[in-house]
Amino acid sequence: MNTATKLSGFALGLAAVFAGAYGIGHVAGPAAPAAETRHDATDADHGDPGHAGGADAHLPGGLLVSDRGYTLQPTAAPEGQFAFRITGPDGAPVTRYDVAHDKRMHLIVARRDLSGFRHVHPELAEDGTWRVASPLAGPGVWRAFADFTPTGGEPLTLGVDVTVPGPLAARPLPAPATTATVDGYTVTLTGTPEPGRTSRLTLTVSRDGRPVTDLQPYLGAYGHLVALRQGDLAYLHVHPDGTPGDGRTPAGPAVTFAAEVPSVGAYRLYLDFRHGDAVHTAEFTVLAGDPAPAPTTAPTPDAGHGTPGHGHS
Repeated sequence: MNTATKLSGFALGLAAVFAGAYGIGHVAGPAAPAAETRHDATDADHGDPGHAGGADAHLPGGLLVSDRGYTLQPTAAPEGQFAFRITGPDGAPVTRYDVAHDKRMHLIVARRDLSGFRHVHPELAEDGTWRVASPLAGPGVWRAFADFTPTGGEPLTLGVDVTVPGPLAARPLPAPATTATVDGYTVTLTGTPEPGRTSRLTLTVSRDGRPVTDLQPYLGAYGHLVALRQGDLAYLHVHPDGTPGDGRTPAGPAVTFAAEVPSVGAYRLYLDFRHGDAVHTAEFTVLAGDPAPAPTTAPTPDAGHGTPGHGHS
């Protein structure tokens, strides 16, 4: 990946400056005090909606850069890398994390227009810095989500905006659809999310017209689903029913999720599944409730939605 970002400085609630291949960018996130909140998701319970986090029990995850005394802080990084730290209530970098869904840290990024989704797993250095090859695939405003569980704490999802400068173009949100294709696979979505209620969403994978019945485990499940709400990019992270190897959960073709969306609106769903020793990402736009038409032409990079072969690491 040629996109590179370098953070020159970071101040909570203010813009920070990036230097990279495209010029100067910035990092920004909503400043918010640490707040006591309840989190419903645990690594042992794949059926519940994902890591809610924020100022009250109903605030979705990823809307805050700082929560419960933990803060997401991007840091200086060599060209071609992305680096950040999580500081704890004492102000020091956190160096101990629990494994959740097979990893100690999940870094998810998406452009503000809900294109360019990437899900990667950084490596932790002794000083508490997480580093990974930059997942920022081109110009635009990106939202970076750090999804983690500090040892002794509860699951958290913190978010920060990262701007990569360059030529921008208006890109609408893809229309709602119940099928998606990626890397020669066809994924069909059954079910409709209902605001404030637990909804059953089933995604069925086929290839060349034949059901895929030998999905491979990925992050402790046969599928991994992230949902982002159009507008503020509220983050919902859910896992499917069952566990690979439990003697009752089939390895496809259908993977069923229990998901609860927080409000009426448009959402983008990203399904990661593993087959043929590779991870594939199918993307869907879904409508929860009866949302009013929303603007879909904010300036965004000249890059398409739903590009097959999103990378994972």
